[in-house]
Amino acid sequence: MGNARWRRLTEERAGGAKSVFHFDVQGSVAKSTHAGIPWLRFIRQRLGAGVHFWPFDGWDIPAGRSAIAEVYPAMWSRGFANDGRTGDQHDAFSIAAWLARADRDGSLSAFLNPELSPPERIVAQVEGWILGVPGLIRSGHPGRDAAGPPPGSRKKTESA
Repeated sequence: MGNARWRRLTEERAGGAKSVFHFDVQGSVAKSTHAGIPWLRFIRQRLGAGVHFWPFDGWDIPAGRSAIAEVYPAMWSRGFANDGRTGDQHDAFSIAAWLARADRDGSLSAFLNPELSPPERIVAQVEGWILGVPGLIRSGHPGRDAAGPPPGSRKKTESA
């Protein structure tokens, strides 16, 4: 169970990302998120160590492994021409194009290892992290846009 007002640290840092518990509102991803979890389990059961679930299996992806990472298409979709694609097609295109560009220019490794404090890293490895969301917020940090609250200002909206 979860509270629709609760947001993970990565959702707070991403700015406009909605909670994975926020169902039935425009832009919500809760249904898709929860519908996809059994498929992730299926993939894990079929591929075992052949797939790396980032960051749950660790922040560094071993060579020769396929990786599954959470992404937030709105972070990149405005940066690519739509060229007549549907919204879902454009989201998929934007993710693939951004990943290819980040791999070519060498910035992908930094996005796979966001700057997080040790306590934030522990939380993120349990809650998950959206690939491309900045860790520590620093103005002028190359390749990253500041988004969300400054480190340490996370507000808890649900009782433990």
